[in-house]
Amino acid sequence: MEFETLNISVLKALDFFQKEKPARLNLKKYAFPLVIGSGNAYHAGQIMFSHQKALFATETNVDEVFKRYKDLIKSKVITHAVVISASGEKDSIWEIKLAKKNGLKTVLLTCSPSSTAAKLADEVHSFRKLAEPYTYNVSTYLGMILAAGGEKASDIAASILKLKLPSNFKKYKAYAFVLPDEMAAITPMIEIKKSELFGPNLSIRAFSDGEARHAKFVIREKSELVISFKENKYFGNSSNRLVINPPKNAGAAWMMSVNYFLVGLIQSAKPDYFSKNIKKFCSDYGYKAYPDAKPFTTIVPGN
Repeated sequence: MEFETLNISVLKALDFFQKEKPARLNLKKYAFPLVIGSGNAYHAGQIMFSHQKALFATETNVDEVFKRYKDLIKSKVITHAVVISASGEKDSIWEIKLAKKNGLKTVLLTCSPSSTAAKLADEVHSFRKLAEPYTYNVSTYLGMILAAGGEKASDIAASILKLKLPSNFKKYKAYAFVLPDEMAAITPMIEIKKSELFGPNLSIRAFSDGEARHAKFVIREKSELVISFKENKYFGNSSNRLVINPPKNAGAAWMMSVNYFLVGLIQSAKPDYFSKNIKKFCSDYGYKAYPDAKPFTTIVPGN
């Protein structure tokens, strides 16, 4: 592997956050925010604001959300927009401008305190991160989720090192993850990692318990391992089910870390699709989808 696999990035991030503990983040002071993010930033926002009232928007629908809820903004029910962006560039810039135009105070959660978006926002919360391969974003959003939830990186790391996996774990041709309903926001994060690391070359599916009931496992293949976090009586081939029991103090940071770690183990056992493509993505066709963007770096610097 030319680049470290995702499981290594997870362990490095957890070690980093044991030494550099994220300061607790009090999100309750934003009574009913509009939370805006792209990709994993959006899902990280869903996780961090899962215990309070909030509206959520992506770069795709944020214009429509502002139109739909303009009465709540006008009546000051919604007073803040919380924009989540590790880089503080790209979509976050115009999202903050749009929020200001609509009369909201803007809060940026970022790993880049000197970014363009940080210079525009009314309030900035900056988080530490490690240097990581482009797209990984392990330490970026893990640090934010730890800050919001208060979990201990040391507990998560210890739990991962105790994982017991079947000897043939890496030999399956397909993997399905079934997460508790309260962790549903993490399932698309797993799906995103599938697209980034494997593209169309490997099947990785992720569902909440509730979603899994809706005909997601009509076809039971012996080549697919189904990974769940409580007893699984129904999903997948009965001989190909792996149950991982979360510790009592496990929260969203634990669930994200464990699932990313498992995806990284899969990555380490399969052809290196990521390394073969990421350089050209960063230097050629990837950045051109953003207006006025410059080529990306294959290793995103830490701070």
